[in-house]
Amino acid sequence: MSDLAAKYQALQSELEDLVIARQKLETQLQENKIVNEEFDQLKEDTQVYKLTGNVLLPVEQDEAKANVAKRLEFIKGEITRCENNLKAKQQEQEKLRTELIKLRGSS
Repeated sequence: MSDLAAKYQALQSELEDLVIARQKLETQLQENKIVNEEFDQLKEDTQVYKLTGNVLLPVEQDEAKANVAKRLEFIKGEITRCENNLKAKQQEQEKLRTELIKLRGSS
């Protein structure tokens, strides 16, 4: 029974880590959506800069837009992957919870 309880606690910790990761991804998604909206408001000839270390470097607007679009796509994929992992861990945790309840009931 202690093995099951330890597995249950480990799963709980993994779930907490996944929730934190999901929240970080959601924050990144929102930030990149804001950047994308800003790009939509720019005139075609507006110069765009990228912060690299402590230096602002000029970047082609189309390239910057493409980079943000790729980043958005990547983040959405990571959110989907994270949500699938969360569901799987929650199902695994539910099975362990059921086993623990059965064991406690029989003792």
